[in-house]
Amino acid sequence: MKKIFFYLFVFSMLFNIYQYVNANKIYEGKEKELDIAHKRIDIVRDSLKLGEQNLMDANYFSIVQNEEAQDYFKDYDFDEVMGKVEAELMALNHQPNGNPLIPYAPVDGNKFILNKAKVINHRWIIADFYSGKLHGEVLIKYFFKGEGPTEFNTIETVLYTSPTN
Repeated sequence: MKKIFFYLFVFSMLFNIYQYVNANKIYEGKEKELDIAHKRIDIVRDSLKLGEQNLMDANYFSIVQNEEAQDYFKDYDFDEVMGKVEAELMALNHQPNGNPLIPYAPVDGNKFILNKAKVINHRWIIADFYSGKLHGEVLIKYFFKGEGPTEFNTIETVLYTSPTN
């Protein structure tokens, strides 16, 4: 009977040692996974900070970051004003000869139209335009007139040609 208890005791000790070693290996493996996850989180945070900084740099010349320019529209809802200005600007694309702010005649039947615009401040807009293989940029001066239509004037344009294949 003593031998049975002795063997049971030895067996239980071996089993406990096995469980202890196995649990330590699992714990160390999970700890390594956690360290790797923390490193990945740090990398993602650094990338996010860099992305935020790049966005701030890109929006430096934007009415979104320019409080002085926003104060010019203090009597109006800023988002509505920007929506109205951009809508009126893009509506000019629907004229028969293209957008009149672009001082070029249609080429090969393609009229010049604005593709994208960015409001820089309470007076200037920079926009991208295209017509088939030709594209360029235009600097526009605008005057927002509350209830009336916004007045747009072209300041300068730059025209590029696409490389031929």
